[in-house]
Amino acid sequence: MKETAITEAMLDSLRESVSSGMSEKRFRHTAEVEKMVARLSKLYAPEKSLELRAAALLHDITKEYSTTLQIKLCAEYGLTVTDCDLNAPKTFHARTAAALIPDKYPEFDVGEVVSSVRWHTTGREGMTLCEQLVYLADYIDMSRTFDDCVKLRNYFFDAEPEKMSESERLLHLRKTLILSFDMTIRGLLSDGAPVSVDSMNARNELICLLNGSSF
Repeated sequence: MKETAITEAMLDSLRESVSSGMSEKRFRHTAEVEKMVARLSKLYAPEKSLELRAAALLHDITKEYSTTLQIKLCAEYGLTVTDCDLNAPKTFHARTAAALIPDKYPEFDVGEVVSSVRWHTTGREGMTLCEQLVYLADYIDMSRTFDDCVKLRNYFFDAEPEKMSESERLLHLRKTLILSFDMTIRGLLSDGAPVSVDSMNARNELICLLNGSSF
């Protein structure tokens, strides 16, 4: 990982490259995630805005790859594939996209871009602020019309976080993330699908932090 500064010109070039490799629908979502993470960065990490927007543009670069190709990429990059992974193929793209960035877009292998892409789907215990913001932006961007996404978006913005103190905003972010994990896990249980251990650990840690304890 290098520490080269990301510029607006670099993002313009990246946006063009990314859009050429995905469907119009997928790029529309990607563009909305970039807008949302820019909005969130103003509240939480204005100094990380360019880095966060780069992660947003890159987060779904392998989303439309077939499961066969995802598994092939996992093998090429030494990523373990479990039976649970095979039963939850929608989670592959976070790992394969993160693995591709240093090779395909080395200029963006900086800061927390790769890790924010890596954990944008399941989350994890010990998520950084950047990882949390990309995860949330992907959940509540304006292209999302699913009931849970709309409810979470309204929950976050109806509270008017821009009027909160810094500590209140961070607490609100934590509560919003817990709600997002609850929604995701509830949906997976309803579908009889496996629940990522990383998602469970992320949720549990946030709850313990909210309650003032650790584990």
